[in-house]
Amino acid sequence: MTLEELRNHIDVLDRQLVELLSERARAAETIGHLKAATALPVYEPVREKAIYANVRAANKGPLPDIELTHIYERIIDVMRALQRNELASERNAQAVALGQGTGAQTESDAPETETKQ
Repeated sequence: MTLEELRNHIDVLDRQLVELLSERARAAETIGHLKAATALPVYEPVREKAIYANVRAANKGPLPDIELTHIYERIIDVMRALQRNELASERNAQAVALGQGTGAQTESDAPETETKQ
């Protein structure tokens, strides 16, 4: 294959990765809703260790296991943040529905802070 053909192939693979990551993110959002409904924590270290073990078991190279694990650590960080955002949105929506506002402070009710120079 030529350099251009290889780069085109990588572009196709990148688009497939984006699709798969988006699908994974949608699943993580759904899990976030379920966690909110059942009061489960976003961070579940046992589950994350199982994910890393599954990824390493499926790895046939050429990426070393440690590098693949680093990639998945970042993916999981992003998915965990997505779940936290979903949970925060749901809590805010529930607070608004109950007439409690969003919990955000306005200028008038924010604590005074001292400016250091």
